[in-house]
Amino acid sequence: MDWFVAEDYGLARLVLQRGVALLYVVAFVAVLRQFPALLGERGLLPVPRFTARVPARATPSLFHWRYSDRLLRVVAWTGLALALAVVVGLPQPGPPWLPMLTFLVLYGLYLSVVNVGQVFYGFDWESLLLEAGFLAAFLGSDDVGTPWITLVAFRWLLFRVELGAGLIKLRGDTAWRDLTALHYHHETQPMPGPLSWFFHHLPGPLHKVEVLANHVTQLVVPVLLLAPQPVATWAAAVVVVTQLWLVLSGNFAWLNWVTIVLAFSAVSDDVVSGLVPSLAPDRAYGPTPLWFAVVVVAVGAVLLVLSWWPARNLFSRRQRMNASFNAFHLMGAYGAFGSITRRRDEVVVEGTRAADPGEDDWEEYVFRGKPGPTGRLPRQFAPYHLRLDWGMWFLALGSSAQLSWFLPFLDRLLEADRATLRLLAHDPFDGERPVWVRARVFRYRYSTWEELRERVWWVRREVGALTAPRGLHRPHG
Repeated sequence: MDWFVAEDYGLARLVLQRGVALLYVVAFVAVLRQFPALLGERGLLPVPRFTARVPARATPSLFHWRYSDRLLRVVAWTGLALALAVVVGLPQPGPPWLPMLTFLVLYGLYLSVVNVGQVFYGFDWESLLLEAGFLAAFLGSDDVGTPWITLVAFRWLLFRVELGAGLIKLRGDTAWRDLTALHYHHETQPMPGPLSWFFHHLPGPLHKVEVLANHVTQLVVPVLLLAPQPVATWAAAVVVVTQLWLVLSGNFAWLNWVTIVLAFSAVSDDVVSGLVPSLAPDRAYGPTPLWFAVVVVAVGAVLLVLSWWPARNLFSRRQRMNASFNAFHLMGAYGAFGSITRRRDEVVVEGTRAADPGEDDWEEYVFRGKPGPTGRLPRQFAPYHLRLDWGMWFLALGSSAQLSWFLPFLDRLLEADRATLRLLAHDPFDGERPVWVRARVFRYRYSTWEELRERVWWVRREVGALTAPRGLHRPHG
């Protein structure tokens, strides 16, 4: 079975298994903390309504059989426990079927969540995590060598992530082609981080160098990931460094972190141990069971067939960004920021306890991650995903799909619903019901260095109203 085993990739397997599992930990924690309020029985987009109108064949999920918040929590706690078991290394010393079963259950449980998550789970990193979890099931255990076929599948996934993002940028927006994209991006990205203000204020020529480096990383380096060693390892190192730069500059949930983990599929033990001898892994393992080899080859053949659709998409003039070609989120198309927003609008939600309010009677609800009060420094949340805050960014862009949950969200604020209020950073009424709520749109920009002396990170001005004042069962005025 020498043809089957990649002799030089013990570290790659260790990082892939534990890294993917750790991101599943983050994902299931987010399910426990956010899913019931967003999509539960009394959520903004209740799952039972969704499953009543969408057939199971289109969105395979355990919740097509039955949904309850209690069952959702059982699914999430089970997934969390299994993911933690892999992180600490419990299944890996066993036979290869043990980590395989663990990852397949993780994949199935999270697939059940994503497929009923609607707009709150419509992000490319959901499919990316699902695909990575599925592939991790076929990495084997410490008893056997790392299969070449599985490593190639991981590299193909990373190749699609990077090259897809690079091509969609060149095809999508002149700002990427004239190297001016970062004049806007750090200010207008969905959820800035604590360093984003400083990245925005870097010199313009340096921004152009950053964009050019991004093009090299996403258009040239992916090809080098498929080259012989040590070139592939150094290409992976470039991907890791680039992704860490993105981690510092914004909050993109686990997109950057899963890409970093995927990069280790190209990292050679010999290259790493030549640099840091203490990182050389133990290569002792037994013969590969025939059944395991047959399963991996069969899965590889299926994935090869499914690869036709994303490969064709990469070379299409009408390249699709973040597309799933099947209901199981395998072999999808990835890409991000095909177009750059030039200005930042934010929806500011306010409430009042006055029956006939004046302008001074309104108080602002503060979200955890999205910009709100101008003196509030953005925080680092990634790899944790604040789904409500991301939805608010799309809402401010004019996405009509977000209105389906936003008006119920305002009603939950009027009811002072505890689960909904826990999604926010600050409720100005301390759990009491407001009489009215409203949503206004403000244009935001970063403060200048001079304005920062007044301890404001943002400067904003009102540009319109999204909703009129809204009360429970009664119109305003």
